[in-house]
Amino acid sequence: MNGAQRIGKNPAKEYGPLSAKPSIAARFGFVKEVWQYRELFYFFILRDIKVRYKQTVLGALWAVIQPFATMIVFTIFFGKFAKMPSEGVPYPVFSYSALVPWTFFSAAVGSSGNSLIGNSELLTKVYFPRFAIPASAALSGLMDFFIASIILFGIMIYYSIPLSWNLLLWPVLVIPLIILSLGLGMVFSSLNVKYRDIKYTIPFIIQILLFVTPIIYPISILPEKYQRISAINPLTGIIEAFRATVIPDKHIDFVLLSFSIAVSLVIFFLGLAYFRNTEKEFADIV
Repeated sequence: MNGAQRIGKNPAKEYGPLSAKPSIAARFGFVKEVWQYRELFYFFILRDIKVRYKQTVLGALWAVIQPFATMIVFTIFFGKFAKMPSEGVPYPVFSYSALVPWTFFSAAVGSSGNSLIGNSELLTKVYFPRFAIPASAALSGLMDFFIASIILFGIMIYYSIPLSWNLLLWPVLVIPLIILSLGLGMVFSSLNVKYRDIKYTIPFIIQILLFVTPIIYPISILPEKYQRISAINPLTGIIEAFRATVIPDKHIDFVLLSFSIAVSLVIFFLGLAYFRNTEKEFADIV
């Protein structure tokens, strides 16, 4: 049973056969098409959330275990042994405040990058915006993000870190993170249909990004020359902004953040253009 049937609709009747052309989309554009199929988007997101925790003992606790366990490892090796600077707060707060958005990003890119292959049976049956598959795979991680964020606030209270009004920006900053994740996810998912090596390339790229993004270390320890190079990475400005909402007396670098948002938007629209240009071939190749 496919997604449309599970939400109480006949896919052939509601969405038309695979060969049908989306006349509304052709006439009014991609955004109109996405809006037309919004219920299918909601279904895919809910389906991905349910599948993620199906038949697991700990369920949604896995949303916390991954960043929390990573924080413990980083605290022992980088905070205690390597004496990594942590900008005036305990290293667990410093690292976890970056690991929460990082975990969302890495999971979103990984799941969306492999989403088309994982839903190959849907691509050959009925017409619907193919964008829905990588988009829902990425957005389904938002629940994990907000659960892990609640734990962050608990850690801050435990270490007596004052909660400031800057924390109101925490959920807002996830927007550019989503844009960047979707852009990369669309590129990887499109390439993955044709080149199955991409499935193995994605974790490798994510692992490299973990170390070139200021998550383990503050960007301030880098020489000025390398700080400028690090700023090219769109994750740098976003992660630094997340961290600035948590650390007292640390101000958001809006110039750096604006640059990261601009690069994220470029990646998103380039990824969308590439995805739309190649999606007509998905059903034939997959």
